[in-house]
Amino acid sequence: MARQASGPIEEFIAAELPVSGAPGVTYAVTDDGALASGAHGEILQGSGRKMTTDTPFVIGSISKSFTAMAVMMLVEDGRVDLDTTISTYLPGFASQPGSDVTIRQLLSHTSGYSTYQGNDRHKDENGGASELSQQVELIAGWPLAHEPGTRWQYSNANYLILGALIEEISGEDYASFVNAEILAPIGMAHSFVADGQLHEEMAVGHTPWFGMKRAVKDNRPQKVTAPAGGIVATAPDLALYLAVMLNGQDDIISAESKTAMLSPASDASPFYGFGWYLDTERQIAYHAGISPGVETLAALYPAERKGSVALVNSGSGFGFASTLHLREGITAIGLGLDPGTAAAEWGPKSLYLIFALLPVFFVLSLLWAATHRDGLRAKSGAAGAFSLWFPLLMTIGVAVMAVYLIPQFFGVPLRTLQIYQPDFVLMLIATAVTGVFWAVCRLGLYYLGR
Repeated sequence: MARQASGPIEEFIAAELPVSGAPGVTYAVTDDGALASGAHGEILQGSGRKMTTDTPFVIGSISKSFTAMAVMMLVEDGRVDLDTTISTYLPGFASQPGSDVTIRQLLSHTSGYSTYQGNDRHKDENGGASELSQQVELIAGWPLAHEPGTRWQYSNANYLILGALIEEISGEDYASFVNAEILAPIGMAHSFVADGQLHEEMAVGHTPWFGMKRAVKDNRPQKVTAPAGGIVATAPDLALYLAVMLNGQDDIISAESKTAMLSPASDASPFYGFGWYLDTERQIAYHAGISPGVETLAALYPAERKGSVALVNSGSGFGFASTLHLREGITAIGLGLDPGTAAAEWGPKSLYLIFALLPVFFVLSLLWAATHRDGLRAKSGAAGAFSLWFPLLMTIGVAVMAVYLIPQFFGVPLRTLQIYQPDFVLMLIATAVTGVFWAVCRLGLYYLGR
């Protein structure tokens, strides 16, 4: 049983939780097998329902390490080979663009599938047991963004494919296999694989909304994305899992397989193992998770046999009310490291403010054009034509940047970004619409008036 934590972590949370704007946080630390945990705030903002250490969270991409562990179990059983192609195990990949991708490349994000492809919106449609395999059949037809094994690029698609591999080889659905073979043996009694159902005890996610936090409407964990981000766990349960990864013993998987998971997977993947990022300078392994309105972080310090996890039921605002320092500080203190200071994040903040002000600017400019239409209609010659038409070209460019290039930069479609940053996406769309509308109205005032 985990004891109630105290001291530096509690003091850090007392100072940083209000700054983050998050409704609540829970955390746990394992130190050579000894567990400590704590919880603060509310499950749902304003509800009065207190966060506890037994509150489950969707842990997001920390789930990838569970999928990697499940694959290593199949490798140890001799049913999967890391350097064999996925088409050997999943016939749907035969003669498809990804037919030569190996299991090692999928585990280490060197398959050639892009971040953008992996962040396409995957959502439960019918709730059926075959939904994951159906999604992977679609992925099989996708073109690769890069030659397999030549470049590292994080992609959720890799782990959806691995989930389908686990189902094909084990003969069980992903949730049944992971629940029975990993969660139950470790003793993760309050944790489970996403089942698409509503669980009242789960922490409710909160997304940023113009300086505030807004609860997500649908708190059901998605089944189809479970291998990439759908494990649901409490902080103490995750600490038990980290303790297993750190114990140096043969149990769920061998000590050798654990070491392989926490080692660079290949020359193309020097900072990622199997389901874990690697900080080779500090000798730490870690993984963050982001789900709608929930952000998580787990970290391992193998040399000290310490592990730490922080779960927050809030998405970070775009440069404002970020949970990053809260999560990183908790895990750092849990590992016995300096939590550092919060980054200023002036870049994201500036971008947020620019797109908050641009729609206002365009609306005011439209009002100015309407009240000064006589001056507008007096324009003539080449200079006049340029001043009339250039704003349209400029605002079309701004619109393309807002609704296409900026989401591309973050590796997500606009519809996916909207799930995590609804206020920022609303401002992007408002900028695109008001800018072009202003430019078109200027032209209308000129030509119709003449």
